[in-house]
Amino acid sequence: MANCIRCNKPYSPARASLGIRTCLVCGESAASDARMGWCVAQEYNKGAYQLITDPATLKQTNPKRTT
Repeated sequence: MANCIRCNKPYSPARASLGIRTCLVCGESAASDARMGWCVAQEYNKGAYQLITDPATLKQTNPKRTT
C-alpha cells in the first residue's frame, strides 16, 4: 500500500501504479480547488469569451436575472 502525500493515509496500489500520489479524498479536494478558476463566459453581451476568476464578475454577466 502506498501512503497519500497530503494526509499520509494508505490508498489503493492501483492508484499508485497510475502515478497518482494522493488518496481519493485528497485528490478530489485538490481537483475541486483547481476547478474553481476554470470558468469561461461572456463578460458582456456579444463580448468575447474570457476566463472569469472573480465570482462577483460572474454574477454580473447576466443582468436580466433577478435572483
